[in-house]
Amino acid sequence: MTAVITVPASLDESNFESVVEQLAPLPADAKILVDARHCRFATPYGLTALLCLAQSRAERPDFAPPEDDSTASYWARSSFFRYAEELYTMRGATPRPRASGDSDVLLEVTPVAKSEDVHAIVGRIQDKATQILTTKLDLEPRATMGFAMTLSEACSNIIEHAGRGGWVMVQRYNWSKRRVGRDVVQIAVCDAGIGFRRSLEQSRARALSERWDDAIALETGVMQGVSRFGDPGRGQGLKGIRGYVHRFDGKLTVRSGTARIAPIIPEWDEDVPRRDDLAPFAGTQLQVIIPKRVPAP
Repeated sequence: MTAVITVPASLDESNFESVVEQLAPLPADAKILVDARHCRFATPYGLTALLCLAQSRAERPDFAPPEDDSTASYWARSSFFRYAEELYTMRGATPRPRASGDSDVLLEVTPVAKSEDVHAIVGRIQDKATQILTTKLDLEPRATMGFAMTLSEACSNIIEHAGRGGWVMVQRYNWSKRRVGRDVVQIAVCDAGIGFRRSLEQSRARALSERWDDAIALETGVMQGVSRFGDPGRGQGLKGIRGYVHRFDGKLTVRSGTARIAPIIPEWDEDVPRRDDLAPFAGTQLQVIIPKRVPAP
C-alpha cells in the first residue's frame, strides 16, 4: 500500500513541518506518494526540503506535481523538476522551464556536493545579488560581500559536515502584505545528511555535556561555534552568518533532527528561539531572510 503525504497549499519553513509529521511514522522503505497537486506557493526552503525528503527515503517515492499551471511553471523555472525527476517517480506531467525575463529567482535550485560547486554558486549570483540588494533592498554595495560570504559558508557546511550533497536556492519576494511589510531575500540551504548531533558527537563539547540531543547539538554548533574539527578557526562560519543576519535586521533559523533554533529573531517576526521534540527529519535545513533596509529615524 502507498502512503500519501499531502503537501499543503502554501509550502514554507513552517508548513513543511506538516509534511515531516506525516512522514515520521512511516518506515524508511515504505512506499509513499508526495502529493503536491493542490500546492499553490512554495519558498526556496519548501522546494529544497522536498528534494531532501526524497533523498532520505530507502525506496524511490512517487510525486504528484502541482495542478495549477502558474505554480508548476514557477517550479520548473526554479529548476525543481530538473532534480526532482532524478529522485522521484513523477505521477503527472511537468512543464519544461521557460525564460522568464527579469526573474526574482536569484539562484535556482542548485546541487551542492563539492567545493567547486560553492565557488560556482557564488560566482553565478554575485552580479545579480548586487543589483537586488542595492536596488530592491536599499542595502549598501558592500553588503554584497557579506551576502556572498553567508551563502558560501552555508553551502560549505554541507560539504564539510553533512556526509552527502544538498541543495541551495535564493529568491526575492515582495512581502508588503506580511508583517515585515517590505521586500526580502530568502536563502535556503538544505541537506538530508547526518545532521548536527551526529556531526558533533566526537567533539569536546559532547564529552562535556551532561545531556546530548538535537537541540543541544544545534546550540553547540550554531551559538557556540563548536566544530567537529579541532583545527583553530573552525566553527566560525556560522558565527559570521549570525553577524551578517543581525547587522541587516534579518532572521536565521536552523533545523536538524528533532529540533530547530532561531538564534536571531528580528522585531518584525514572532518566532520562538527554540523548538524541541519536532518530528524527526534527516540532515540540516538552514534559512536566512534579509529584508529591505528601513531608514533610521
